[in-house]
Amino acid sequence: MSSKGDGAPAIGIDLGTTNSCVALWKHNRIEIIPNDQGNRTTPSCVAFTNAERLVGDGAKNPANTVFDVKRLIGRRFSDVQGNERQFSTEEISSMVLNKMKEIAEAYIGKTVKNAVITVPAYFNDSQRQATKDAATIAGLNVLRMINEPTSAAIAYGIDNMSGLTGKRNVVIFDLGGGTFDVSVLTIDEVGAFEVKAVARDTHLGGDDFDNQMVSYCVDDFKKKWNIDLTGQKRELGRLKAECEKAKRILSYATQASIDSVLLQNGIDFSMEISCAKFEELNMEFFIKCIKQLKLCLADANMTKGRIDEVILVGGSTRIPKVQRLLQDFFDGKELCKKINPDEAVAYGAAVMAAKLCGETTKMVKELVLFDVTPLSLGVETLGEKNEHCDPKEKSYTYKDA
Repeated sequence: MSSKGDGAPAIGIDLGTTNSCVALWKHNRIEIIPNDQGNRTTPSCVAFTNAERLVGDGAKNPANTVFDVKRLIGRRFSDVQGNERQFSTEEISSMVLNKMKEIAEAYIGKTVKNAVITVPAYFNDSQRQATKDAATIAGLNVLRMINEPTSAAIAYGIDNMSGLTGKRNVVIFDLGGGTFDVSVLTIDEVGAFEVKAVARDTHLGGDDFDNQMVSYCVDDFKKKWNIDLTGQKRELGRLKAECEKAKRILSYATQASIDSVLLQNGIDFSMEISCAKFEELNMEFFIKCIKQLKLCLADANMTKGRIDEVILVGGSTRIPKVQRLLQDFFDGKELCKKINPDEAVAYGAAVMAAKLCGETTKMVKELVLFDVTPLSLGVETLGEKNEHCDPKEKSYTYKDA
């Protein structure tokens, strides 16, 4: 078990838009820590009732629930309303981080102080600082923040290091609940991870697929009953929960039911939706993913034929159409499904936490990470002109960060 100075264990946290995950290096391997419900991921949502505050699984259904706050963190419109109180996005995120800390402490039996936390590759300085502030509020010392696709690459590399010969070019295709990142990296057999390029879409993920299904259902309900559900939060919340279930079923079935959702005036709503219809509703989003992939390869100055492995990260990569489009783009290449897409980011963060705490296991000790700046860095000079100091995609080692 890795620790930092005071003997307290260090953990890795994937602070996700829709779900979060926490992991720990123990007995020369990574352990994903389950929550009190036995689930290995925890919903990144917070609910407020008259009597208590709920975080995680218990917060998914009540009113006054705050979710998807990661899409707002570090931005100026940072206050969110909750049960007649206002909270900053940092405060809401700190509640989720504190939940992950508590999950780890219940598992370990010790107080957790140190963590490596992952962030989307596109996060700017204010968003990264806001995430760090949230961790501080939660009582965590941030050893390092690393980019989510890079963390997933570490998970892949650590598990496959023994079989590596020479350099391998890999694509990390990270399609989660609220964000999309794609990275091109080179990994070699001595444990060096070099990020060549990153691309992203800040508002693209499973939530958007759910919302498309909800809109389709709302239109159908209006046609059948002449009732517009737009703006009806409780009804839309119920409908979205059913649409999310249907989406998950469509990852392995050709048809799913959106069953008996009690909407307005005591009317039950039910609908059958096919995989083909789901794909039609979301095709514009799938195409956006491939567009960002092309941009990333171009920035890395690499052709698709030079890619050795395409690694799927994020729950939304289970969608069959996403996998088919990727395989078609890479001329039939088999996609890598060796790592759990929901857990890979936390896994890599825990490896980095172990390294920063002095873990002596060879594969961890020799790990070297070369990441890139996803945005250009500059200063404003006289005449309000922006002078770039560091161009986008400049490489740096984690020691420089």
